[in-house]
Amino acid sequence: MGNNEDNYLMLSGIQHFEFCKRQWALIHIEDQWEENVRTIEGKILHEKTDQPFIREKRGNTIIVRALPVQSKELRISGICDVVEFEKNEKGIKLIGEEGKYIPYPVEYKRGKEKSTKADILQLTAQAMCLEEMLLCEVNVGYLYYHEIRKRVKFEISHELRNKVRVITKEMHAYYERKYTPKVQPGSHCRNCSLKNICV
Repeated sequence: MGNNEDNYLMLSGIQHFEFCKRQWALIHIEDQWEENVRTIEGKILHEKTDQPFIREKRGNTIIVRALPVQSKELRISGICDVVEFEKNEKGIKLIGEEGKYIPYPVEYKRGKEKSTKADILQLTAQAMCLEEMLLCEVNVGYLYYHEIRKRVKFEISHELRNKVRVITKEMHAYYERKYTPKVQPGSHCRNCSLKNICV
């Protein structure tokens, strides 16, 4: 299979897949979607951050919103809510800017920190896309949780990167077979936007 973009899956699907493989398949294979309070709040929050190509400078940091990213290795594409480029001599050159910069992805989430790694894996995938596109290392990323107004720093470890590789491989296998897993009820079902469609 080639690397054309028709074979790319949505980066944001990693978060769905880790939360529930069936939910991911219903959304990304069967095109099922149902709005609930959580999804609407999430959409409003992202509309505030997703103002494409707005580039803002604050001191030694350049802030870019709604930056499109992709990875040929993972065959995924998506949009980073925010990427902060911090001035650092160990970084990379940016067109139209003096000095060198290191990029940090910042993903905005509606709620608060979760017990699963779903959000962190999405952030890791963003970091891996940025590394591939900009030919640099991205070892840190941030999750901003709107409900608790808190920004949390995460190290982008080898373990997280390997987990993203495993997940994206599995996502592609499901997608190519058009396979939707059977229902596996659990406590996570209470918070699912597709609860009514699923069962």
